[in-house]
Amino acid sequence: MTHSSSVKLTLVTTLALLAFASNSVLCRLALGDEAIDPVGFTVIRLLSAITVLAALRQLQRRRGEQTAPSPHWLAAPMLFIYALTFSLAYVELDTGLGALVLFGAVQLTMIIAHRLAGHRLHIGEWLGLITAFLGFVYLVLPQLGTPSLSGFILMAASGIAWGIYTLLGRHSTNPLADTAGNFIRTLPFTALLTLFYWQQIQLTPQGIVVAVTSGAIASGIGYAIWYHALTGLSVTRAAVVQLLVPVLAAIGGIVLLNEVLTVRLAVASALVLGGILLVVMGRLPAGKRH
Repeated sequence: MTHSSSVKLTLVTTLALLAFASNSVLCRLALGDEAIDPVGFTVIRLLSAITVLAALRQLQRRRGEQTAPSPHWLAAPMLFIYALTFSLAYVELDTGLGALVLFGAVQLTMIIAHRLAGHRLHIGEWLGLITAFLGFVYLVLPQLGTPSLSGFILMAASGIAWGIYTLLGRHSTNPLADTAGNFIRTLPFTALLTLFYWQQIQLTPQGIVVAVTSGAIASGIGYAIWYHALTGLSVTRAAVVQLLVPVLAAIGGIVLLNEVLTVRLAVASALVLGGILLVVMGRLPAGKRH
């Protein structure tokens, strides 16, 4: 990989992680403040993403970018399951515990799939993965409480679905087209969800604005950027860099929600960043990149 390609990959990955962290903050604003119910949030989030991505896809076609999408039948249901179960679980679990279950499930799903595909992790990658995860656990530790069983199951399902969706994205040949197609193919599921729960949907102007922002920007555009980043990340790196999301979300809470900067956040950030560096350096002695 050339220096310019490496810089571009770092930039794209950072943008995707910032989008994920923004989603976390937006979900806290919408669901944590009960400005909208979980189903309503999911429906508006998905429809907003579909609208923006369809427009961007049309613009891509007009510019003559005809690279064919590489759809996978499993991507859309995984995306829908992730979005719905995340919203439902968010209101049942404390923020820290929810993050622990979600990202724990993502890491396990991706690493197990990687191992089942016949790959093995080098010692540096194992050390980096463990270090980053310990930093993540240290960050959320004060917020851990007794879990709701249903919330635990829903968030674990969300993490597994996201892990699978991420793995599928590594084979994307047109990230924007593939992401747009994945969201558009959630429409039947979204329609059924709305049909069965429309009487229970509760909306407020604040909730609608936050859900639209989450869907159109942090999810729609953010996930397209993530699919682009995945073309240059190994499974291990794609798994471990996502542990930065709670750290970035915590920093976002400090900047946007006037939360307090703590020593715990600083230590956790150092551990997660150090773990990511170990993973990135883990294969350097063998001179390999994948």
